[in-house]
Amino acid sequence: MKEKSDRLAPERMFLMVVETGSFARAAERLGTGSGQASKLVQKLEAELGVKLLNRTTRALSLTEAGQLYTERLRGVVEALDDMTAELQTAAVTPRGRLRLTAPLSFGTLRLAPILARFARDFPEIALEVQFTDRIVNLVEEGFDAAIRVGLVADTTLKARKLCEVRIVNVASPAYLKAHGRPEWPSDLSQHEAIIDLNLREPRSWPFATGRIAVSGRLAFSNATACLACAEAGLGITRTPEFVAAESLAAGRVEVILAEFEPPLLGVHLLYPADRRVTGKLRALIDFMVKALR
Repeated sequence: MKEKSDRLAPERMFLMVVETGSFARAAERLGTGSGQASKLVQKLEAELGVKLLNRTTRALSLTEAGQLYTERLRGVVEALDDMTAELQTAAVTPRGRLRLTAPLSFGTLRLAPILARFARDFPEIALEVQFTDRIVNLVEEGFDAAIRVGLVADTTLKARKLCEVRIVNVASPAYLKAHGRPEWPSDLSQHEAIIDLNLREPRSWPFATGRIAVSGRLAFSNATACLACAEAGLGITRTPEFVAAESLAAGRVEVILAEFEPPLLGVHLLYPADRRVTGKLRALIDFMVKALR
């Protein structure tokens, strides 16, 4: 949503009130007073001829009409904002500093070559990229965007899907020869797991049949380190396929339990929902979508 006043100001304020659950918080987010926030929503209700919000001294809730309107309106406003940003920036050369954060392994193995091409094609943009597996607060830490793998749970961020990632379970031929090949996910309880601490639930691995508890004496907050231990025959690890690709091609590890793999994980580019998409960010989004398609 945009902070500036425009012809969709009532609609933007209504959506922000719904998101924050408060006229005061919505007004603060959009840089105005709570009285103005209430007036804008009242104006919208008057124009539509329906009540959108139930107001009490303790809480706000959507009416049935408000629920339906919210579902339809959010998509319309976002589409209009995207189109407006594209038109406004089409004739302007993107420039300025662009701060991006991305996961360490995905960033160094997959994004670095793409970002190098982006830097070559957009010489007026200064890139500052932080590769870290820490979840960065974009607004508080001054980042323009983030690349994240997996579910997007933060409703304050807008997400653009870039691609999907396959997560595989791998072990070395030597380990499988010595300890046997698991035929079912439940067989993992009899094996040594090499734990990637960056996973959402490191010691509970998801499969199409459900989650399986695993255990092992080795745990690292880095997928490459986990893979190195798997190559050394120290156990089974769960890792993104792009991390293991070279090792798989060389035969240093093998995929196991492929038929039980869960759905692919989405890779998204995220940016603050209440911030206008600048020309430099639009250039990055379009470039990344095309490069990772």
